[in-house]
Amino acid sequence: MTFVTSLTLQSGDRAALDAIVDDIKSTAERKGAALKGPHSHPPEKHSVPQHCRLHADDERRFSSWSYTVFTRELEIHGHDNLARNIASQNFPDSVHIEAEVEQIRGAGQSN
Repeated sequence: MTFVTSLTLQSGDRAALDAIVDDIKSTAERKGAALKGPHSHPPEKHSVPQHCRLHADDERRFSSWSYTVFTRELEIHGHDNLARNIASQNFPDSVHIEAEVEQIRGAGQSN
């Protein structure tokens, strides 16, 4: 049985995100792991309205706060320990990581 670990990294700091992705990529290459990616998604632009007061009937607002989120996806095939070590690293607060593990069975294998 092979495990596929999908990592999704998101950040508003593109330089920090790319540095972490490059570090993961070089670590996987050193260990000989099969790595797919990084796959880049188009940047997502978000805008958040800012109210001047907390009262529901007060319509006064500051200008909206705008920010951009960058996303990268990677897949590690096999090398369970490497994937576990990468997913459990301490990343900067500006980078959010999600890990999803899927078990792949070969053709003809039963439960």
